[in-house]
Parts: sequence; structure tokens; C-alpha cells
Amino acid sequence: MPDPTTDDPFADLFGKLPDPRARRIDGESGASDPVTPVAGETAPLSRREARAAAARAATGEQTVTPPTSAAESQAEATGETASSPTAAEPATTTEPAASSGRPEAAETSAVPADEPRRTSPTQPAPVAASAVDDDPAADWRRSAGRPDGAATADAAPGYARSGATPTIPAAEPALEDLFTGATSTDELGKEPVPKNRKRRRIGGWIALGVVLVILGGLTAGGLYVWNTYEGKIREVMGWEEPKDYEDGLANGEAVVTIASGDVTTTISNSLYEAGVTKTPTAFYDYLIEEGLNPTFYPGAYKMQLQMTSAAALAALEDPANKLENTAQLREGLTVEQSLPLLADGTGIPLEDFQAAVADPTVYGVPLDPAVAAAGGQPLEGWLFPATYTFDPGVTAQDVIQTLVSRTIQSLDAAGVPEADRQRILTEASIIQREARLEADMKKVATVINNRLDPGNQETFGLLQMDSTAQYGYGEMHDGTVSSSGEALNDPNPWNTYVNMGLPVGPISNPGDVAIAAAMNPEPGDWLYFVTVNLNTGETIFTTNINDHNRAVAQWIDWCKANPDAGC
Repeated sequence: MPDPTTDDPFADLFGKLPDPRARRIDGESGASDPVTPVAGETAPLSRREARAAAARAATGEQTVTPPTSAAESQAEATGETASSPTAAEPATTTEPAASSGRPEAAETSAVPADEPRRTSPTQPAPVAASAVDDDPAADWRRSAGRPDGAATADAAPGYARSGATPTIPAAEPALEDLFTGATSTDELGKEPVPKNRKRRRIGGWIALGVVLVILGGLTAGGLYVWNTYEGKIREVMGWEEPKDYEDGLANGEAVVTIASGDVTTTISNSLYEAGVTKTPTAFYDYLIEEGLNPTFYPGAYKMQLQMTSAAALAALEDPANKLENTAQLREGLTVEQSLPLLADGTGIPLEDFQAAVADPTVYGVPLDPAVAAAGGQPLEGWLFPATYTFDPGVTAQDVIQTLVSRTIQSLDAAGVPEADRQRILTEASIIQREARLEADMKKVATVINNRLDPGNQETFGLLQMDSTAQYGYGEMHDGTVSSSGEALNDPNPWNTYVNMGLPVGPISNPGDVAIAAAMNPEPGDWLYFVTVNLNTGETIFTTNINDHNRAVAQWIDWCKANPDAGC
């Protein structure tokens, strides 16, 4: 038969690996013992024994095997007789360690110095009982509870031709071990635990975090570019949405007011704000494209929502749609803007309305001495925005009383104490002018309160609201949201860039939502905000000047990309 040592091409490099199947587990120490064949049977060397013999041959150690039937058969075949150990003379065998979880070299039995060393792997040498009895290692093994003399992991020296201990994977339990008692069904079916699981898990989370950061950056950058250059992108790519509604979508009712002196662009924007047309310039562009130059008359007109520009023009030119004794005031108007609308809607001369608002005490509103001293309108903020229809024969004073009463109704509904009415109207008027969307009004109220906080060491009590500077300087109606340098530096008592705290009085007529927001600000620590898209009303709220400046830069980029948007 082939020599297991000389015929193996890898024997010189690694030796012979132990056979994991030819072992049983001792109940106490967990070390492995060879399985002894039944007497009388001829059993060949197991793979473990063959590999152990090859390892001993490679390192020059004596080959010692237990006297099994297979050994006896070999002795008979070669004409030699192997001595059999008795109960008093246990044979010391070579056995690899198996309790530490890492393979160790086999331990060999002690051989007297005068005994000739046998190197043939096919013919093991018998061991005298005295050689075992005199071996101190065997005594130690007996004292450790191993009567068979099997070595433990700690007692086994390493084996290798180079002197280093090779790393050999731990033997896995095999199916036949169930029948020898070397393993159990639990061990056989146990799922191996991967090494460094925690390290791999951490690495996986790090990789996922990097991917999310990259995706988040790409998404944020894409949103910024889209929000800033949406119009240009749509124009270049041919994705422009129709400026006008399609036929057949008109529904509901809307009231549009045309004031004396309104030009076509103003009327076009009024139609858009009322929900009649789709875009602020749809009606104006339609008139230009069709070469039309109609005449519009002041008054309130009954319209529908989502009309085409052609249908809107036809409704405005139909006298049946003009509402008699009806006036509509939208949120954010001043007294100066409101009185012409009231005069046009009711047919009452404008001079009558100007005289009616001279004395606020007639309507139960106390005269604010600071406002009077600054030359302001004492009823500013008290003319509630809504659509009103009056009976024939109504007077200017009756109309003003109706509007003031509606303001008091809104203040009471919001829970405003009577002594705080003027202050809440002042704050709500700023909210009405600054917030583009109703959803942002409570946040604007929070910014106002945070900037007025005496403990605020960043803004030091300055609101710095452009709407207040524009109102005080008379720039509120120039059609742009930006303030001139003159308006920002003018020392009038409404300019919150110069004066700390709230302005001296209201700057516009706030609606229900703005009044409620002033009473119920949203929790937050925002100190700044800027509308970065005037078409959509998108507004960014920030807590520090650096983030605010970045948002302002975004707004500037948007204005450059949309030069006709009213920046």
C-alpha cells in the first residue's frame, strides 16, 4: 500500500493533518481519545492516526501507536510481534489536543535513550511499560484525570519542520461522530459564529452612512438648483407648464376688485391672487398676445375659480357681474389702499371715507398718542380684510364701523385682552406682510418674539423687518420686496432697522390667521427668515447669521434667474 508520508506531495510542507472523525470526547476534561477498535477486528489506521504518524516522521520523532488489531495484523505481515499493553501498562500514544479550539501538535511518548529510534511510518515500535511508567508527563496526565495518558492542549508541544506552529482549522463534528459519542445533535447543527461580527457590523453602518451622506448631498444640491432655476430649466428642456387653465375647469365663486388707477399688470395679479387665473402674468400675457386694450371700471366683480384668461376678460366686461354696493379688501392692505376700494364698491365719494377715518374714537378705538405724534393713521390695522355687501343708502361712517367691528370680533376670537389689542394688531400686521404662506405665519411670530427677547445677544432687540422700513418710508407700494438703502436708514418710528422693539403702530390690516399666529407662535429658536422663491413662497428659517446669509445668497440667485418676479 502507498506510504502516507512519502506519497503525499504536501507532507513536507504541512505534515499530516489530524482526522477529526477518529476521536471521542472525554466527559471531564474535554480532551480527545482515539477510538479503540473491537478486539479481533482488523481496523486500518484512521486518517488522524495516519497524519499524526506522518507528522512524527517529518519531525524525527518515534512513531508509537496503540496495539490495535490493525497493528497486530501489520506485525504478522512483516514477521514481527507488537507488544500489547496491559491494564497496568497503558500505552502512551500520540494524540492531538482538542480542547482549546486551536489545533496543537501531537505529544509523543517517552522512549529510553538506549532504544533504537524507528522511523518507518508503516511499522510502529512497541513501547515498554517501564518507559511509560517513568515518563513524568504520563504521571501528570494521570493526576489530571486522564488514565489513558492523552495529552491536553496545554501540554502538547508544537510540531513543524520550521519550528513554528502551523495554524490548522479546528475539526468540525462529522455525522459518524453521533454514533461514537464524540458529538451531539446540538453541536452538529450549531451555526458557526463568524469572527469579528461586531467589527463587520460597525463597518456596515459606516458604509451605509457614507452612502446616505452622498445621496443626501446630491438630493440637496438638486433641490437647490431646481428651486433656483426651475423656470430656466423648464424653458430650456421644453417642460414649461401652461400659464393658463384649460377650458372646462372653472368652478366655484370668487370676487375680484378693481380699484381706481389699477393698470393691466395690477388687475392680472389680482385675478391670480383671487384664484381666477393660473399665474400672475397669465391675464396680462393674454392681452399682449391678442393685441387687446380693454377699458376696466372700478368695482367688485363676481368671477369663478380656475378660469381661462379669455373667460376672465369676458366676465369683467359683463355689467351683470359687477356687484353693487360690494367692496372687497384683501389682507395686508393699508388704510390708504383700502379707502379707494370702498369708494369704488359703494359709490360713496373717497373724500367722505377720508373724513370718516380721521377720528378713531368714534368707533371705540382709543387714539394712540405715539401714532398721532408721528403723523400716522390712527385706524391703521383696524379695517378688517373681507368682502362686504352694503345696503343702499349706507354712509362712509357706517362702512368704517362695520370694518372695525369685524376686527374686534377677530381679536376677541383669538383671546386678545382689550388692553393688548393695539400691540397684537401691530405684531399681526408685520406677520401679514412678511409671511408668504399661512403655514409660515406662526414661525414669523416666533422670530419676532425671539428677537424682542431681552436676553437675545445676537439681534439686540432689533426686528429688522423690511416691511416696517418700507411702510415708514413710503416704499410699500412700489411693486418690489427689496428695500432701498434710504428706507433702511431712515429714522422714522416704524423703521425696525433703526429702532428697537415693535414699530410705533400697525403697518397693514391683518386677517384672522395672522392675529391668531401672533397669539400662538410656534415653538422654536429661529431668529431669521428669508423667502427664497417668490413664486412658490418657499421661506427658509434659520437660527444664526451664517445660515441666514447662505439663504440670502440662494434668494439672490433666484432673483437673478427670475428678473421679472418682483425682487
